[in-house]
Amino acid sequence: MNHNTPTFGGETPSPLSPRPLSHLTGVQRRVYSAAQLRAHGVPAATAAAQCRPGGPWQQLLPGVYVLHPGPPTSEERLHAALLYAGRPAPERAKAVPVQGQAHAAPVEAVVTGLAALALHRFSSAPPLLSLDHIDVLVPRTRRLRSTGCVRLVRAQVMPVPEPVAGVPVAPVPRALADAVAELTDAQAVRRLLTEAVRGGHCEPAALVRELTRARLLTRAHVVDAVDSLLAEGRAIAESRLYEMVRVHDLPDPLWNVDLRLPGGPHIGGVDAYWPDQAVAVELDTRAPRQGRRREEGAEDDLWSEYARKRETLERLGITVVHLTPRKLREAMEQQATVVRTALMASVDREPAAYVVVLPQ
Repeated sequence: MNHNTPTFGGETPSPLSPRPLSHLTGVQRRVYSAAQLRAHGVPAATAAAQCRPGGPWQQLLPGVYVLHPGPPTSEERLHAALLYAGRPAPERAKAVPVQGQAHAAPVEAVVTGLAALALHRFSSAPPLLSLDHIDVLVPRTRRLRSTGCVRLVRAQVMPVPEPVAGVPVAPVPRALADAVAELTDAQAVRRLLTEAVRGGHCEPAALVRELTRARLLTRAHVVDAVDSLLAEGRAIAESRLYEMVRVHDLPDPLWNVDLRLPGGPHIGGVDAYWPDQAVAVELDTRAPRQGRRREEGAEDDLWSEYARKRETLERLGITVVHLTPRKLREAMEQQATVVRTALMASVDREPAAYVVVLPQ
């Protein structure tokens, strides 16, 4: 007997599907919604009978069935949660939408929170099977309630999910924000945020934007963790900048210096400076913080500070190369080429104004 074909009252019925199930994963052969069962010729009354005490099936969530009597696996709980929250049936589901693909079907349910972080392989997130709840993002207008192992998180705008093991999962910044919203343990919050940065899962700026959007920067333990996060992110970016200079054989610069006009005002600090070529490198580790959001056309003070400094340096004939942590992580060789090109181009420029270089 095919073990994927359930039995009814001790008898073997016709196959659950009128066509082969080879296109489905093992989990999808074991977890079905009521609508899927009806499409395969199993009426609601028959499904209910199979879920009686001692029966071969179980109803894990309203309208969602697991086709075996034992405890559900973590994969089965995930797929059941998505089916309950409204994901299209697997045999009719389109591919997970990709940014820019207008023809992709809108996603109605996306795993988020600690479950999503576990799928993203965060070592500081609990294992899936140990979670009491699976957080699932749904559109704000959906008429559903949290129940059983599913906790619904309503979204004004659904994020573009990232497919992980066939499951639509929220991007790391959104998943972290939804996880942090439910955590009161300061150490747990700090561990998750630190792993996000150290593990290269996301940039600090993207994470802080998401925490700001979720209005979580009013919580003291979250603010403390974010301060450490930003310091961690800058330290990692500086380390990568040192590595870029060393690995790609760039001339040694002066590191972390302040530039001033002789007898004049302070211009600003830069992360690396080649005085002979008048080339400066600045790491752009800006992140929006509480009280600095761009609301109602308010000026971003930090961006203005960057822009003013860059304009002053370039007016003095100093070339400024802005590098972001993400570019250093994902395209270090390309960024080294940008810096090398700026250094080589210095011979064709007018000499820069003299500036005083002081250690920061």
